[in-house]
Amino acid sequence: MTRPALVWLRDDLRLDDHPAVSEVGDRPTLFVYIHDEVTPKPRPLGGASRWWLARSLESLKARVAAIGGRLDVLSSPAESTLLALARASGASHVYWVRRYSGAEIEIDKRVKAALSGMAIVAQSFNGSLLREPWEVASEAGASFKVFTAFWRRHRALGRFAIPKPAPDRLVAAPWPDAAPPRSEIADLHLIPTAPDWSGGLADTWRPGEAGAQSRLDRFVSESLADYPDARDRPDGEHTSMLSPHLRFGEISPRRVVGAIEAAAKSGDVSSRAAEAFLSQIGWREFSYALLLGFPDLATQPWRARFEGFPYQKDAEGFRAWTRGRTGYPIIDAGMRELWTTGYMHNRVRMIAASFLIKHLMIDWRQGEAWFWDTLCDADPANNASGWQWVAGSGADAAPYFRIFNPVLQGEKFDSEGLYVKRWVPELARLPPGFVHAPWTAPAEVLARAGVEIGRNYPAPIVDHAFARRRALAGLASMKD
Repeated sequence: MTRPALVWLRDDLRLDDHPAVSEVGDRPTLFVYIHDEVTPKPRPLGGASRWWLARSLESLKARVAAIGGRLDVLSSPAESTLLALARASGASHVYWVRRYSGAEIEIDKRVKAALSGMAIVAQSFNGSLLREPWEVASEAGASFKVFTAFWRRHRALGRFAIPKPAPDRLVAAPWPDAAPPRSEIADLHLIPTAPDWSGGLADTWRPGEAGAQSRLDRFVSESLADYPDARDRPDGEHTSMLSPHLRFGEISPRRVVGAIEAAAKSGDVSSRAAEAFLSQIGWREFSYALLLGFPDLATQPWRARFEGFPYQKDAEGFRAWTRGRTGYPIIDAGMRELWTTGYMHNRVRMIAASFLIKHLMIDWRQGEAWFWDTLCDADPANNASGWQWVAGSGADAAPYFRIFNPVLQGEKFDSEGLYVKRWVPELARLPPGFVHAPWTAPAEVLARAGVEIGRNYPAPIVDHAFARRRALAGLASMKD
């Protein structure tokens, strides 16, 4: 009798271009997702990510069943449960896609060793990145600290692996009698109920493999050609919005890159447009290389001297920032978009993060944790490296003294105020010339627009010029 295989799914919730799924072929297989809320871990999923996970699991379960397989969901300590299931099923092989945070790597090492002791073959694959971080090293074997050098080396290694199609058929192995008990997805209590605040997320997103492919197709056909010039504008869908799908592995980066390269090869888009987008995928690769080399990326500054930055405790300022009540419209629009949809445009993320750190002098880790809880694409590498980049403490960070002016940034990237007016409707009737600094508008303009500064829209909670001087002084005070 053929012994079954076991595929341990984690952040790889798809069938297309999935190396572990491809490996099992037509063997009877257990496809399992183990939701572990018992084992101590660096950080549990945030609220928006939990919502996404529930929808993604539901989508994958239906997709697996449609071609003959079965997705089994368990809720228990992952390490011991996986080993117990492998033993009870008599599995010959256990397959999974690699992870790159320190704690997860250690779990996978222990599981692999334990399976070896049980005479079960354990095999892990790269299913999350274009290349493994250790493949992208300098000629001296060192990891890169600057993105441009990293990406140049990455590209010089040649073409990426060709993505493999999803299987047409799967074979479900019977559930063993002695196996740990299974759970229903609803029993994981991932969807908020009291209250259910996820309506905006449901209106914005379609989690799952089909939703990911649809996003990619629409981006390539409608937005990729203009991407180099429009990507910093938050007033429409000028970016791919694939980040949550990549975070949960609903689409592989190889599949994304393949579609971009095909569009460029066919002449549908310019090589300039293709390269501009591919470099953003490169930043994701770079962030994972940083995480692998520095597991404390979300909790410790990559540049140690930034631990000496004079952060301040400001609960009132932090709350105003989280609620989109800072008095700076581009920031307030971004924070309200985040609260409603679980997403924020990348340019606005940089402006909002800079404001928290350098205008309010609040520790970047507070902001990173807020984004972790509220972003659907809360990614352990991208989220932390992005915040450190803005703070100046990360690898290849912007000049550490850069302090975004939220008014000028708004005027540059949302010149007509369309983004602000969508998310800050109390300013919808202001002329574009005043929408990013409403406190500067003449009284009669404010009256016609129905805006009362300090009443139905807040005055700026901090003066930009003052905040800039204070932040520069704080940066200068750090010791090498």
